[in-house]
Amino acid sequence: MDRSAPTVSVTQGKALGGVLPFVLGSALLGSIGIFVHMAEAGALTATWFRCAFGLLGLTAWLLWRRQLHVLRLAPSTAGWVLLASALMVLGWVLFFAAMERISAGVAVVLFHMQPMWVLVLGALCLGERPGRHRVAAVALAMLGLVLATGVLQQAASQQGAQPQYWWGVGMCLLGALLTAAVTVIARRLRAMPAGVLAWWQCAVGSAVLWLAPATQGWPAWGAAWGWLAALGLVHTAAAYALIYIGMARLPTGRIAVLQFVYPAIAIVVDWQYFGHRLGALQIAGVMVMGLAIGYAERRASGKTSPS
Repeated sequence: MDRSAPTVSVTQGKALGGVLPFVLGSALLGSIGIFVHMAEAGALTATWFRCAFGLLGLTAWLLWRRQLHVLRLAPSTAGWVLLASALMVLGWVLFFAAMERISAGVAVVLFHMQPMWVLVLGALCLGERPGRHRVAAVALAMLGLVLATGVLQQAASQQGAQPQYWWGVGMCLLGALLTAAVTVIARRLRAMPAGVLAWWQCAVGSAVLWLAPATQGWPAWGAAWGWLAALGLVHTAAAYALIYIGMARLPTGRIAVLQFVYPAIAIVVDWQYFGHRLGALQIAGVMVMGLAIGYAERRASGKTSPS
């Protein structure tokens, strides 16, 4: 009798239960550019609205589930939660600030260096050693992301010779490191109920960035508020709750590969909605990312399926 089969089956179900919410949350984030564009608000103002409406959405969700009490942090987790919240908010600020200095495509590809940071930090902080195939899949997905965004062509242009360009590059790389650190902290806090970490991130962002709309001006009442509300309710409350559910059930190596779902969908949305035509290299890049994710997931499924 193979006594390991039930354990393997449970592991497989847990992993699948982590992939689905993580991919769905990433897919929601992939459409965020449309909402930011339609809201026509400044970067910091949009970030504050994202946090404020996200806070309202997550509070309503926890209230409906009668879980408001879980927001009370234990002394052993309070420091980690507040650290992750501060790092995430700072990462958002750096990303939006970088987009004022470099193109959105370059910002996206540089900010999504985070899967490599996730592998490194996961090994150093959690002792999770990714296999060679996982590292190869992440490297292949990174190559696809570089091709899909056309970052090499933009870096070789006249814009790449300007100091502001390299300030933007540095901001993206630092923001990617901070976001990867949040991912690793979320793995450490995986016993925490879903939505709690996202709630605290929105709470910290709302408290820190409230001066942005007060000094830059509130958006005109009307459609802009609807887009900004969706930015918080859909792309923050719903998306991050789903992502953190997935993070709690997946190893950092698998998370590192699945994180490429977000930029891949963002590139397709950029093409379909904003009419930015994809060249041959960009189309090849999207296909390479898809192949890398599919390859990694097939290997992961093969390892957890009963024999």
